[in-house]
Amino acid sequence: MFDPKALLEQFLGGGTNPDGSKKPVSPDLMKGLAGGAIAGGLAGLLLGGKSKKLASGALKLGSTAALAGLAYKVYTEWQASKQEPAADASVQPMKDVTPSPVFLPQGGKARDDMSLAVLRAMIAAAKADGHIDAAEQQKIFGKLDEMELGVEDKAFVMDELKKPLDIDAVVAAATSPELAVEIYAASVLAIDPDDPAEQAYLAMLASRLKLDPGLRASIEAEAAKAMA
Repeated sequence: MFDPKALLEQFLGGGTNPDGSKKPVSPDLMKGLAGGAIAGGLAGLLLGGKSKKLASGALKLGSTAALAGLAYKVYTEWQASKQEPAADASVQPMKDVTPSPVFLPQGGKARDDMSLAVLRAMIAAAKADGHIDAAEQQKIFGKLDEMELGVEDKAFVMDELKKPLDIDAVVAAATSPELAVEIYAASVLAIDPDDPAEQAYLAMLASRLKLDPGLRASIEAEAAKAMA
């Protein structure tokens, strides 16, 4: 049976926190999102050489929670900054970025919809520069066969890889401002920031998602810190 939530965890290379606990996702632990996690997951397979930019040796954690925590942190701090007087620079970084249920639904259709939206966004971003051509697809399909994935999970990934790049579908999945932030954050993590074609894709995606320029910059800055 196809389980979007479980596939997203495998896609990001996630699982449980190092000690098996469900402690809050701290800024330091969040580095696991772009460290050993993504590089070792299905995303590392799809990103090919791009995965070299990801830090190694970082802590592994439930990476879906880390992504949601990143989006929650950025969105909440951006909202708070808009409410502060322009001259007040006293906004302090959040110490506990445990994502709210809006960013990380606990289960049911809402969790499946969020997982599918993020999966499709990352695969679309990985295809933005034409890196995944027909030959690369066959190589990926061969590696997918070696992984412990269900038939329906493999079929989903293969179908998404074969589809033409469709930014409309990515944008349509952003049914709330919070999910738009999460989709954009996932897309930023799945591209090479130095590639002009991928920069153009991100610019178009941000515009189509109607992200405030300041919010977009904050998402990119937080993603860059996670990959440092």
